Amino acid sequence: MAYQQQQMINGMQPQQPQQQQQQQQQHDVVSGEQYRYALANFRIAHEKVEQQRQQLEEQEKVVAQLKGRISLLEGSSGSMIRGHNGNSIDDFSIKNAASQLDKLINRWASDIVRAPPAPATAICAAILNDLVPGLEVDEVDVSPMQLQCYLRHALSESISEGIINCLIVTNSMEANVQLTRVHEHLFARDPTVACVWRRQTFSAAVESCTPDMSLSILYEQLPGLMKVLAGKLPTAGGVSILDSAYAFSRMLHGAAASSASTADAFYRAFVPELGSALYPRQIELVKRCLKSERGEIDKVGATIFPGLVKISKAPPAPNGEVGEKNHIVVRRAQVICECAMGGSSVPAAYTGQTEESIDEGNSMYTSNGV
Repeated sequence: MAYQQQQMINGMQPQQPQQQQQQQQQHDVVSGEQYRYALANFRIAHEKVEQQRQQLEEQEKVVAQLKGRISLLEGSSGSMIRGHNGNSIDDFSIKNAASQLDKLINRWASDIVRAPPAPATAICAAILNDLVPGLEVDEVDVSPMQLQCYLRHALSESISEGIINCLIVTNSMEANVQLTRVHEHLFARDPTVACVWRRQTFSAAVESCTPDMSLSILYEQLPGLMKVLAGKLPTAGGVSILDSAYAFSRMLHGAAASSASTADAFYRAFVPELGSALYPRQIELVKRCLKSERGEIDKVGATIFPGLVKISKAPPAPNGEVGEKNHIVVRRAQVICECAMGGSSVPAAYTGQTEESIDEGNSMYTSNGV
């Protein structure tokens, strides 16, 4: 009897785990209604998360646009025109870019002297008639060195007045003149506002001057020389000199400043006139001046590359009044004197200067030694 009971117990033991598994499976199974309810809630939650993600992306775009506008107004936008190698503008990058442009001008002048398209006397006469007010000559005796210097002076003055000192934003001369006047008006009232306006304007400027635009500039500055040269645009090694000058101008006027202290600065070019006095603060002689070493007075024979002046807002006076603008010579004009050039072809009657004009020239600018 005991044995039969033991057998019955042993026969029932394997059935207990199977019953527990069946009960557990019954607890894991949910009804279809509960499943559809959970699936609907999951879909709704997923849609809400996707909406929030899209909203965050839109907010990030708006924030990025606002940051770009703020940077543009502050003059530090990454979309601003940069100097060489993408760096911000500074005196060192200006000096390097100016040296490259100087080499192109020198090469163009030497090519014309080597193979002149017209007699050298006629070319020199056309240059002097364009540069010296009131002078009208047909031929001028000139040496090859003098002709090369006068050609460099003529093109330097055209680049200075026609490109650097005139904001070239469009391919319309009239529009550019109007924009330059607007900038001068703004700069006279508030240099900081003028700086912001100028950089915003140059961010939409043309990439390069069209041939018609370049010819217009040259015919306005040098009508006689362009007629003698048959309207040929100046190039050096296949590179357009006016395009290079325009790129240099864009770097000056459209690039971001290297520091906050120069953020409101504006650059202008200047070319000492033929036969004018040698101002040590404004010029750098490319050759020795024997007259000056002997204590004698010499004059400008030719300017082979323009000088650059940085004009900035002066700090307020202790009484609160706003002072005059600061003028700092960033790069002195490259000049060859008359004695080093072998004399001057300009008549003495057209090169006279008074003592007052000499004093004014010496006190106008402050040089930083560059």
